[in-house]
Amino acid sequence: MFGYIRPSLDRLSEEEIERFRSVYCGLCHTLARRYGFSARFLLNYDFTFLAILLSQPDAPDCERCRCMVHPCKARCAMRSGQALDLAADRSVILFWWQLRDHIADHGFWKGLKYRLAGLLYRRAYQKARKLAPEFDEAVQRHLHDLSEREKACCASLDEAAEPFAALMADIAQCVESPVRRRILHQIFYHLGRWIYLIDAADDFTEDAREGRYNPLRYRYHLSADRLDGQTKTLLAQTLDQSIKQMASAYALWDYGVWTPILDSIFYESFYGIGKAVLDGSYHKPVRTDQLQKNKRLEDTV
Repeated sequence: MFGYIRPSLDRLSEEEIERFRSVYCGLCHTLARRYGFSARFLLNYDFTFLAILLSQPDAPDCERCRCMVHPCKARCAMRSGQALDLAADRSVILFWWQLRDHIADHGFWKGLKYRLAGLLYRRAYQKARKLAPEFDEAVQRHLHDLSEREKACCASLDEAAEPFAALMADIAQCVESPVRRRILHQIFYHLGRWIYLIDAADDFTEDAREGRYNPLRYRYHLSADRLDGQTKTLLAQTLDQSIKQMASAYALWDYGVWTPILDSIFYESFYGIGKAVLDGSYHKPVRTDQLQKNKRLEDTV
């Protein structure tokens, strides 16, 4: 995953920020417990968001924990449960196959860091594959499809994004309730489409300079190494369509205590992040505890 998704903190109370951070910390501890210390480095906001969507609507059961990042002060972390376990397993599997894709796309020297990472995470992947074999098979199938479309220089945004959208939609198969499964399938599908396209926009300049495939170049017949104003407008429209599809599906289910956090993501953050990427002001997210500090500082000004 890419780490784009996080709540709009200005919309949340201190209690809600703490609840979001408890999932983030809980996922970190779950990754370490299931896959070892190095798995903590796979932690990101996207799978925190996924864990929230998979959680029950009641307030989570939390515990006070310390870690290397916060050795002196214990932090509230959501206790391990089905939602965190599912998010951890799938984050490991997806990371592994993205890693294999990077190895295939780079030569020996440029790909050396990915090969070393492969040695580090091989055992974690093997365990995750046994726990979620259907998802592992789906990821392989969809990423192979994605690779073929990229090799063919696919010029359709929908066709180029389809494999990653379908990959994300397959996460919903772990949900028992048929109704909730259909809702999450719709959310995850358009989430995958949105992530693929926003990442293409974010990486456009680098892809152009490195001569890598980018669907935006072929769809909008671009020759420069930056997106022009008209392209940004058209891309914003198609990104907004995916957000609206996600929000429509999201409105069909009751998420209980998670509703304020999810509202801030579906109704504000997605639009804000998309705008920031397109206007060049987007920066990779910092840790949630730093975000909370920033909010508190702003409140005192």
